[in-house]
Amino acid sequence: MTAINSIIVASIVLSAMMMAAWAVQIPTRQSGWADCFWSFAIGIGGLIVTLFTLGEGPDERRWLVAAMVGFWSMRLGFHILARTAGATYEDPRYADLRREWGKRFQPRLFLFLQIQALCGVGLVVTVYAAAHRPGPAFAITDLIGLALLLASVAGEGIADRQLRAFAADRSNHGKVCDTGLWAWSRHPNYFFEWLGWVAYPIIAISPLDGLGAGGWWQGWLSLIGPLLMYWLLVHVSGIPPLEAHMLKSRGDAFKAYMARTSAFFPLPPRKN
Repeated sequence: MTAINSIIVASIVLSAMMMAAWAVQIPTRQSGWADCFWSFAIGIGGLIVTLFTLGEGPDERRWLVAAMVGFWSMRLGFHILARTAGATYEDPRYADLRREWGKRFQPRLFLFLQIQALCGVGLVVTVYAAAHRPGPAFAITDLIGLALLLASVAGEGIADRQLRAFAADRSNHGKVCDTGLWAWSRHPNYFFEWLGWVAYPIIAISPLDGLGAGGWWQGWLSLIGPLLMYWLLVHVSGIPPLEAHMLKSRGDAFKAYMARTSAFFPLPPRKN
């Protein structure tokens, strides 16, 4: 397939999978399934534009980027699947939307999930730009990008385990997790999620071999991924609704946590 055709096919897959996510949440009343479907949809879309697209780059780079996006998708998707399947209550972000939208919740959620699918297209374009960059495979920037993605997945996994361990301790009931990575960032899992998308511009733009100067102009499209993820996580569907919920449920304890802890980028805790 051509690049345009493969992106169109990936877009259709994304839209269809978010339709499926919408259908699944109706009987289960677990809208958190949307995040699981979205994670797997990005992975499938990424594989389509890397492995089934005619491009200029070497096969080895296409397989490397395909492995990167596939690994990311499987790790995040199965993590959310396990969390959602075992949940006894709806994700607070979606529960708040259910209360806010009332009788219009289902049609508005359908549109909301299709907007998520549209955002996913931007991430798929990012993957395409990295996978098809011309030039010798396994360049230093390829290896840096791979190392960064692995580090981001590891960091996100550590943050998730620390949060689960904190929540499993009954003595912490009603408290705010502020240990480990959570002492340096209020959302270390979101930070590492964003950091993983920085890996693709490193591969796609590759200033070290001169292609960043215009030899592969499509490489600049890879900036869509980290810019879009930062906007979504920090300003739209990540931090704002989650922190609004935490302020309601934890009150002054969370306000104090906010005062001493960076919202996104890990930084040493501030002294109150």
